Amino acid sequence: MTTDEERWPTPPATFDAPVILDEVALGASTDLELVISHLDGLTPVDEQQERVRNEMLAFANAHSDALHRSCVDGHFTASALVVEEGSDRFIILFHTKLQKWLQPGGHVDGDANLAANALREAIEETGISGLRVVVPAIDLDIHEVRPPKEAPHLHLDVRFVVLAPAGSVPVGNHESESLRWVTIGDLGDLGADNGLLRLSSRGLPVARSAQAISG
Repeated sequence: MTTDEERWPTPPATFDAPVILDEVALGASTDLELVISHLDGLTPVDEQQERVRNEMLAFANAHSDALHRSCVDGHFTASALVVEEGSDRFIILFHTKLQKWLQPGGHVDGDANLAANALREAIEETGISGLRVVVPAIDLDIHEVRPPKEAPHLHLDVRFVVLAPAGSVPVGNHESESLRWVTIGDLGDLGADNGLLRLSSRGLPVARSAQAISG
């Protein structure tokens, strides 16, 4: 059995001292308390993020099935700002169902290890090997989605930085119609939403910091 100590680095990662993990170091868990603990441990960077974190905590405490798509009010998701090591480029994809440019991410399907989910989604949706995830989460976002043939519901998205080896060539899957490396300056012309703009502006400094600390 994977213990909490094996799932998460010791001492706990913070914004000032992020920790980089690969897929091997991230174990699965079905315990919603792991999500609550991660959210509790975050220090929101502003009032907006504090409000979103409090709403996520309230949702988790009110919905024991918040990790599952069967929770009709909404459910937790995890996503990744995939940053190329040594540059300020990151990957976005044009989502097949939602028809907009987004960062890689998706449903957690019962797994409370959100960092592991963000990494898994990044691997599946970019086709890049050697990705590593940075903890803790750097951004929180609650938004309504209206996928085809589904009732509108909330996605409670917990977002992480993921580092990609320099020179990586992404290969998409059925989740996207297109994907590309971009910089922050490209997002305006692509109609990026406020959440992606916020994520990229917060994520790039964290990616630089994590790389500097890891050497």
